Amino acid sequence: MIRFYNTLSGKIEEFIPLRENEVRLYTCGPTVYDYPHIGNYRAYIFEDLLKRFLLFAGYRVIHVMNITDVDDKTIRGANSLGIPLNEYTKKYIEAFFEDLKTLHILPADYYPRATEHIPDMVRMIKGLLEKGYAYFKDGSVYFSIAKFPEYGKLSKINVEELKAGARLDADEYEKESVHDFALWKKAKEGEPFWETELGPGRPGWHIECSAMSTRYLGPTFDIHCGGIDNIFPHHENEIAQSEAYYGQKFVNYWLHCHHLVVDGEKMSKSKGNFYTLRDLLAKQVDPLDLRFFLLSTHYRKMLNFTFVNLEQARASRQRILDFIYEIEHRTFPPGGQQEKIKELSDRALNDFREALSDDLNISSALAALFEFIRQVNQIMSREKLSQEEAGTILQTIREINRVLDILPEKKEEALPPEIRQKIELRQKARQEKNFALADAIRDELKELGIILEDTREGVRWKRIK
Repeated sequence: MIRFYNTLSGKIEEFIPLRENEVRLYTCGPTVYDYPHIGNYRAYIFEDLLKRFLLFAGYRVIHVMNITDVDDKTIRGANSLGIPLNEYTKKYIEAFFEDLKTLHILPADYYPRATEHIPDMVRMIKGLLEKGYAYFKDGSVYFSIAKFPEYGKLSKINVEELKAGARLDADEYEKESVHDFALWKKAKEGEPFWETELGPGRPGWHIECSAMSTRYLGPTFDIHCGGIDNIFPHHENEIAQSEAYYGQKFVNYWLHCHHLVVDGEKMSKSKGNFYTLRDLLAKQVDPLDLRFFLLSTHYRKMLNFTFVNLEQARASRQRILDFIYEIEHRTFPPGGQQEKIKELSDRALNDFREALSDDLNISSALAALFEFIRQVNQIMSREKLSQEEAGTILQTIREINRVLDILPEKKEEALPPEIRQKIELRQKARQEKNFALADAIRDELKELGIILEDTREGVRWKRIK
């Protein structure tokens, strides 16, 4: 049984998808006005862990992640450089997709862009006007919170002090600012706009996600994710306008991850503690060490980024890499499968799965992995494993890595021709029983960072640092 903490109910609930063996997932994507910072990637990696675990558990996942390419921030950025909006956002969209590959984040099935779905937004806004949930004012369209009695059910915000008719045009605002929010903003000088049945203008931020999520996932879907800073106003407003338009529940499970802070403080460029992925890569940080760091704290706990904490994550990940290297490069004799290795592997996989089934309890899941490594190391220190047992151990690690994806991609590395010639010369020397020459060539290659292993299947090589 899989259970998640649902922000909507404030409780841990059993996860029951709308359709058997299928999960419809929407995750808030980037607003492409700048390079994403590591706090953004904390959310994206939590969502990647969730998606990978659902796939691991046997579900088909239909995943939509939006790209906000028109809002107050993107317009401000484009205007500051005096370039068209699409030219400004293109750079950051391309950088975002590069970062996803670098951090081993699985691609979504759909990446709808706000500027490509204006007709969907206009259709929803027209419907809200017809149903009486929205109204025109000075060329813009606003959602009337007073007309939606359930407003506040996600954020638990108190709307009793709402001032009738008070409106707010800004896309983002503080928690105490409970106002009617803009669905459609009338055209302003110096801003991009679209000619529509609502008049010239552009969408508000909140309607974008409602229109795009329901376009691809339907009026009701399983899971909506984001950071806790999105709960209000963004997700609260999504619920109001979506449920008002469709007349049915919008999302069954809301999962939100907590903030990332740096050295215990909120990230800020003015404080000099603001990091993008590119900043850390320039400091020679391995992106998979960063991935391991970002996923290794439970998503509902605040995460404190320090370089000391990052180094601890690097050391933990290195333990896994060293263990795999040892298994892959030892010579194991053929033989049967001992029951204890299979039992250890089955228990590790079961404990890993059970931990993540409990609201993505990553601490317990990683504990299961490291306990497996510890027990296998104990066995190897006392007795020799067979090839079959080594294969079972590696397969267990590969299964776990389907979810974590913290191992480097294996690349077939070609040896330079001169090195390959030396290996062939050594093989000939061994066949001619010229062991002095064979040993000399082995030592020479070792100096060049190439270790040779003679096996029943032939010679194997590996690089060493």
